[in-house]
Amino acid sequence: MTDTVTATATDVARDTAPAELDAVAAAARRAFAVTVASTAAERATWLRAAADALDAARDELVAIADEESHLGVPRLTGEVARTTAQLRLFADAVLEGSYLEATIDHPDPSTIPPRPDLRRMLRPLGPVAVFGASNFPFAFSVAGGDTASALAAGCPVIVKGHPAHPRLSRRTAEVVAGALVAAGAPDGVFGHVEGHETGIALVQHPEVRAVGFTGSLHGGRALFDLAQQRPDPIPFYGELSAVNPVLITAPALEARADELAAGLAGSFTLGAGQFCTNPGVVFVPAGSGFAEQVGAAVAAASAGPMPMLTVGIAAAFADGLAALAGHADVEVVAGDPAQQPGTGAPVVLRTTTAAVLADPGTLFHECFGPSTLVVEYADVADALAAIRAVGGSLTATLHAQPGEELAPIVEVLTEVAGRVLFAGWPTGVAVSWAQQHGGPWPSTTSIHTSVGVTAIRRFLRPIAFQDAPDAALPQELRDENPLGILRRVNGVLVLPGQYEPVA
Repeated sequence: MTDTVTATATDVARDTAPAELDAVAAAARRAFAVTVASTAAERATWLRAAADALDAARDELVAIADEESHLGVPRLTGEVARTTAQLRLFADAVLEGSYLEATIDHPDPSTIPPRPDLRRMLRPLGPVAVFGASNFPFAFSVAGGDTASALAAGCPVIVKGHPAHPRLSRRTAEVVAGALVAAGAPDGVFGHVEGHETGIALVQHPEVRAVGFTGSLHGGRALFDLAQQRPDPIPFYGELSAVNPVLITAPALEARADELAAGLAGSFTLGAGQFCTNPGVVFVPAGSGFAEQVGAAVAAASAGPMPMLTVGIAAAFADGLAALAGHADVEVVAGDPAQQPGTGAPVVLRTTTAAVLADPGTLFHECFGPSTLVVEYADVADALAAIRAVGGSLTATLHAQPGEELAPIVEVLTEVAGRVLFAGWPTGVAVSWAQQHGGPWPSTTSIHTSVGVTAIRRFLRPIAFQDAPDAALPQELRDENPLGILRRVNGVLVLPGQYEPVA
């Protein structure tokens, strides 16, 4: 970073000893015997207790986070609020119960073959490993979405803290673990470990049944391969890399070029460009001069060099910029690709669809920091051909005008991205039931979301009971529906309190 800090023993990540990791994993496995049989009301209480404890410790945690991340008190204070709201949202979701997909088919001897009594729902997988992210030290870290959704599902969690904020990770883990146990959760339901080698061992540990990860493509792919190469392969839910293409049509540019330039400038420089939804590639009509307008908007906003999360991230950004700027078919329109150590300064680059189609591997490589590549196209069909070569992304954004033909554009954007935006900018991910934060490879390693209520689905697996006596069934599948949850009975979706059809 630009300032000089003398590291102490508590400021750096340290590898958890193998014996300690084994103890944490064994405790998580013992806790699973309790959490798998826990009620929704119990888990909701645990989640709300963790949220309350984090809110109570907010000022202390934000101060530590700002020292380690340089993200600023306002941003970090808001991130704590997002994190605790997310925990409470999952508490509400487990009480509502529809996430269980409870389904009952009564016996029907007339079907071929005859149908027995079948009852199906989702159950937790077991202990989950969660890797904290660098760019969201609260919302995607120790108590973030992966942790919240796994605990809500009934899975104990072992967090591998991120080395970019080791003190914050430890203190957050202390707050969360204390709150969970005080609220009646079993010992071992939440653990915290550290270190690169520990992370590798955690993915391979026989007690771990799934992994949640947010980070680099290189690191995530290595861990994904380890998860698949185990004697008992396990799911690896990784969010890895995205350039998040934006398409601006000619009518949209004619109608509001200044607004679009300012919006893009604000989005790709937000948080020093260290967002997984950063709009890294923007398609505009050739000869429009839009790249120059974006550069002017950046200059007007006085967005100079900004501290980045780690020296390593800053160095990777500088290397990525150098590779882009040095490409024969890329022009630097604004900013200087030569970056100062530890910081990121905005850079606007320009190229053509022909260039990106000839070398997509280089020009569509994620450059994690405050830069954007403006790609000029001849017509919309030309732009769509290039967007198809982008590969999987978390988002794709369209800026168009009323009356334009959108169907061919939407068809391509939905093919390459998990969330398609109409107007607006992709930075900022709402936490809700309908959210999808995930897309085709390499943006993620699965079809699931890592943000929003349905993120819980990653840590659950289906189980069916055939001809089971009522006393042997989970409450969610008993005839009287004692929990009053939404269920599908003989193919009919039945709301709580409604008559449940009998075959």
